[in-house]
Amino acid sequence: MPSSLPAELFADLLTHFPWLDSAQPPWHWLGRLPDSLARQCALLDPAHWAVDGDIAIHRSATIEAGAVLKGPLLIGPNCRVAAHAYLRGGVALANDVTVGPGSELKTCIVGPYSRLAHFNFVGDSVLGADVNMEAGAVIANHWNERRDKTITVRCRQQAWTLPTQKFGALVGDHSRIGANAVLSPGTLLPPHAVVARLERVEQDSGQG
Repeated sequence: MPSSLPAELFADLLTHFPWLDSAQPPWHWLGRLPDSLARQCALLDPAHWAVDGDIAIHRSATIEAGAVLKGPLLIGPNCRVAAHAYLRGGVALANDVTVGPGSELKTCIVGPYSRLAHFNFVGDSVLGADVNMEAGAVIANHWNERRDKTITVRCRQQAWTLPTQKFGALVGDHSRIGANAVLSPGTLLPPHAVVARLERVEQDSGQG
């Protein structure tokens, strides 16, 4: 993947998380995310962060009762994690991110000012800045219905077969994903993309 692609998709994200390697494809970030977060937690100033093992929560963040937080985990300034949200498998939230009631994030990086309304699932994905997911929108991370579980990301008439069977989407800055839409494994959305309500995005044409 061209080294410029992460910067094009996630300019604000890379500013907020400088420890991400812009020369590497984003699935490389996710593969190393648990270890990266554990290292970052150890470097944080306890005056501004509440750190408990591999979970770090900025003291300005709001965590509602009933949210389930499993480390490694980094929740940035002014974030809001609502009741019954479930974060696991290595999750990094930049500043001012909202994770709504009943939403689940697994092994994800989410850029500043992004909003997951409620009842969303986001698996093994990178969301840029100011991404909005309406209620019930899902980013699927596994080809349950295919015999061949290989995931391919396509961009600019090129294709990259990933070294994993669990990968969701790369969602560029300022994108909008409508209610009950589904992004299939391997989806790549450029900045300012709009996915209609109830739409299914399937860019990987493999049939298994």
